[in-house]
Amino acid sequence: VQVGDQVLTSTGWQQYSVQKPANLELIPAGHDPLHYLGPMGVNGLTAYFGLLSVGEARSEQTVMVSAAAGSVGHLVGQMAKIQGCTVVGVAGSDQKNDTLVSKLGFDAAVNYKNGDYRAALKEATPDGVDVYFDNTGGFILGSALFRMNVGGRIACCGVVSQYDTSSPEPGPKGIPGLLVNKRITMRGFLVFDFADQYAEARSEIHGWLQSGALISLTDQVSGLAAAPDAFVDLLAGGNIGTRVVVLD
Repeated sequence: VQVGDQVLTSTGWQQYSVQKPANLELIPAGHDPLHYLGPMGVNGLTAYFGLLSVGEARSEQTVMVSAAAGSVGHLVGQMAKIQGCTVVGVAGSDQKNDTLVSKLGFDAAVNYKNGDYRAALKEATPDGVDVYFDNTGGFILGSALFRMNVGGRIACCGVVSQYDTSSPEPGPKGIPGLLVNKRITMRGFLVFDFADQYAEARSEIHGWLQSGALISLTDQVSGLAAAPDAFVDLLAGGNIGTRVVVLD
């Protein structure tokens, strides 16, 4: 690592940090450093491996993703479209859903806060769901289970619906019976499980970015002092894409 190199690492909310070289990942010259906080970083790798390795998404299948306008979800949907899938996103505002469909190419998007969510989801998935990428848990997971096709796969990535609650909502009822009757595979994962495959994944993701097939959305706020409020707003679903705090 040389003076002036741009690197990726994990640190605190701070302007200066002392790190060992082994903890630094060099960002190649000519690459957009913001991409390493999104599609080329943990978010994009999580989307990639969760969809393709855990979910085993294939062409002409239906993929559903929750928190679809978030840092991982908006990438999952686009990667699924690249694979030739029909993609349905679930998000919490009409603005987010408009972005998913009009800008990112999702086939449909459902606002779980509006009206009869379950009926809307059924209408958006007339052929059922083959792969569900779960970022939320809770009742959205429960609703997805009843839309799964025989042999469907669920990639369990997060439970954002429970991160900032003092009393987590009860889990969906009837899971054992559904899993057995529909032969559903439900698997939790961490992106670090696939660390030995990062280089190959990044090469493919970089190609998608260069071709315009994959769009990275960043939701930027300025200044370290804004970080606490930005984080609280993130938990409340105030972001579209990856929330990034840009240092002054």
